[in-house]
Amino acid sequence: MRIGVLTGGGDCPGLNGVIRAAVTKGVKEYGYDFVGFRDGWKGPLEGLTMELNLETVRDILPKGGTILGSSRTNPFKIDGGVEKIKENLAKHGIDALIAIGGEDTLGVATKLDALGVKVIGVPKTIDNDLNNTDYTFGFDTAVNIAVEAIDRLHTTAESHHRPIVVEVMGRHAGWIALHSGMASSGAAVLIPEVKFSVEKVCEYVLSSFKANRAPIIVIAEGAIPQDGDMVIKDQSLDAFGHVKLSGIGDWLAAEITERTKYETRCTVLGHIQRGGTPTAFDRVLSTRFGLQAITAIHEGDFGKMMALHGTTIARVPLASATSELKLVQPSLYAEAEVFFG
Repeated sequence: MRIGVLTGGGDCPGLNGVIRAAVTKGVKEYGYDFVGFRDGWKGPLEGLTMELNLETVRDILPKGGTILGSSRTNPFKIDGGVEKIKENLAKHGIDALIAIGGEDTLGVATKLDALGVKVIGVPKTIDNDLNNTDYTFGFDTAVNIAVEAIDRLHTTAESHHRPIVVEVMGRHAGWIALHSGMASSGAAVLIPEVKFSVEKVCEYVLSSFKANRAPIIVIAEGAIPQDGDMVIKDQSLDAFGHVKLSGIGDWLAAEITERTKYETRCTVLGHIQRGGTPTAFDRVLSTRFGLQAITAIHEGDFGKMMALHGTTIARVPLASATSELKLVQPSLYAEAEVFFG
């Protein structure tokens, strides 16, 4: 059997772990051949490939990003895109495809599965917002990077008696903000799921200073003020219809400065959150996903996504991963609110 592998969407620590595990088990236990498709769905769309074997995957586990490259190509927005993918899969003798990605990548995989392409999905996103899996690899690394940055910013905030707003990733779901804010004693955590009051945030800032603490406000890029809208960079959209977010942290810092008279700075962590080497948790999770993905192919159980349920790797319908976003529940946010101010 000949297996194709691709990685789509934003780069993410742990992608190489999935590739390594799937190829290693597939070659050693089943004698399968592998073809890597480069740059997400652009690979099978344009026939861009690279060799995947034991030699090419041996040392890639600790490396961030993806050796296959990535893109946000959407074949369903390209004339004849699906037909070209089917032609190139047949040309390269591909019997099944492992698609590693987030909401957009797996959304394409779900549609292709319905059109007869044998696909297995592996969930990837630092945002942890894919449905029907407890965690996605990349999330733990992103949170740890954010926590380290916030810990460092605490010392600057305290030294200068200055509030600092830290903007982290999270377009529609505030998992990174919630976990990193709780883990680093943020004075407030602002997430997309709950519109925030600027007045209340300023109260947290003032109460923190009364307690001799310089506050750190952790805000997700998609957070929305109660009397405002999502802050975006411009009106352009990517291939999957997403706007480019930018600026909510700077906007909030300016509001805090004006209302409290404390000079407030903003730090936007941006893409640093998904760069670099994956944590041990993400290395193990991505490896387990890859091992189970190739097993599912061997058993002919297509149209499924690997999912973490507790400590078990389960198989769930591909469509269930993207049917809705996994958002922060009110009860979890209430736990964090205890520590605000």
